[in-house]
Amino acid sequence: MSTAELTATVKIIPLGGLEQIGMNMTVFEYGDSIIVVDCGMSFPSDEMLGIDMVIPDITYLQQNIEKVKGVFITHGHEDHIGALPFFLKSVNVPVYATKLTHGIIEGKLEEHGITKLVKRKIVKHGQTVTAGEFKVEFIKTNHSIGDAAAFAIYSPAGIIVHTGDFKIDYTPVFGDMADLQRFAELGKKGVLAMLCDSTNAMRPGFTPSERTVGKTFDNIFADHRDQRIIIATFASNVDRVQQIINTSVKYGRKVVVEGRSMVNIIGTATELGYINIPEGTLIDIDELRNYPPEQTTLITTGSQGEPMAALSRMAASIHRKVNIMPGDLVVFSSHPIPGNEKPVSHVINELAQKGAEVIYQDAHVSGHACQEEIKLLYSLVRPQYAVPVHGEFRHRQALAGIVEDLGIPRENIFMINSGDVLEMNAEAAGVTSQVIHGGILVDGLGVGDVGNIVLRDRQTLSQDGIIIVVLTLERYTNQLLAGPDIVSRGFVYIRESENLMEEAQQVVDDAVYDCLDNRVSDWAKIKNVIRDSLSSFLWKKMKRSPMILPIIMEVE
Repeated sequence: MSTAELTATVKIIPLGGLEQIGMNMTVFEYGDSIIVVDCGMSFPSDEMLGIDMVIPDITYLQQNIEKVKGVFITHGHEDHIGALPFFLKSVNVPVYATKLTHGIIEGKLEEHGITKLVKRKIVKHGQTVTAGEFKVEFIKTNHSIGDAAAFAIYSPAGIIVHTGDFKIDYTPVFGDMADLQRFAELGKKGVLAMLCDSTNAMRPGFTPSERTVGKTFDNIFADHRDQRIIIATFASNVDRVQQIINTSVKYGRKVVVEGRSMVNIIGTATELGYINIPEGTLIDIDELRNYPPEQTTLITTGSQGEPMAALSRMAASIHRKVNIMPGDLVVFSSHPIPGNEKPVSHVINELAQKGAEVIYQDAHVSGHACQEEIKLLYSLVRPQYAVPVHGEFRHRQALAGIVEDLGIPRENIFMINSGDVLEMNAEAAGVTSQVIHGGILVDGLGVGDVGNIVLRDRQTLSQDGIIIVVLTLERYTNQLLAGPDIVSRGFVYIRESENLMEEAQQVVDDAVYDCLDNRVSDWAKIKNVIRDSLSSFLWKKMKRSPMILPIIMEVE
């Protein structure tokens, strides 16, 4: 389908969030107006050595900066707001979010020192914001963090619903349940397309209410009255923290909140009235020693086995204030994110070795809709087109299957990829082109300065080490004045491999003298000969390929 066939089309361009759970960012474009929904980061994979996070490539938005009218944030999780400070430094547009989401974003902008530069607006559920050709209505949904919103995006080509991350919780811990009535009203008006959360599309049934975890905590606290209880959960799960605090108060325990992100988010939530902590319940971590262990609860970060999180440091005995003691009860109130199973089981083993009792099942419910909730939402909204988002391919494929069962024709279900430009109106829809997309690697303060070549070098260094060959030549005559000397790191332990290193030295000497005898004066060629000779020798001898770095110094 060519673009010419479509008149008055709206473009949907995902820049992330469709190949993995993370880095969510979607562009909506109509005429001269662009709005962006979410601006998330993802955690680096194992082969991304030294990388702190991955953020979406926003080249397309930088190229069309005059069209961008604003960023709309569905909720305050890192995979939806983590890249926002980096984005706003180059595309400074207004940010629209609900109160708690805004509070969490505020902390991020302060860290980056850009609070004064960015225009921000708190939007209530039910309110509509005009941004160029678009109007965006915030609709109440439930998730594992408060104040989550779905969006009804009104464009001249039709209404698009973006669910954000959602579940349907009829008995939420804080606030109201999702505004199903509004979704139904939109369905009656006629919805062009719905972008729906696919995370739990493979799970049958309904996601249990967050309140069910409260009952589980009550049973755990009742059965372990004589033990200190340490509970690890996501910092952003404010409702979960509220329930832990409620249960601690019921059983007469003081509460310590530990972990930087946990302290920050609970501080923000308390300030904004999204969590209620009875006076005298919270104590400072330094006050722990003033209370018997069985009268205390620790709420901590580290439920995903992150090496520097508070629980991991406690398990490794490197936490300054808390030591795990025999008899402690540690509860993991989360499921491992796919790919995090190894670090989580490592922390569980460390805790068990220190004599702690560990519970890592049944103390968590998901924040994402299972199949029956997805069916309910699609039945209410009845979109013409379905666009599964937020998940790996298998999750999105499962959602496509559900939608097809509900009667949406297969040709109206779009399994698009990041960078695809999906154009649509009531007459037709299809992918018409692609834009620049991908992940930008963040390492320390460097954004995008580490690419595939640097990563490949890091992998080589981590696998086989490095060998540096140093020699000094006289300028003009190319006479060898010193070396070649071999320095090795991470390849072999030199004291135990003297014979190997002597043979390697001989190979390098021969290579250098061959070049000089043949009057080779091109340094690049000398370096290549050294590299090739030594590399070939080490592979034959050891079946290893260290990085070989010849350095030639010049003296007059």
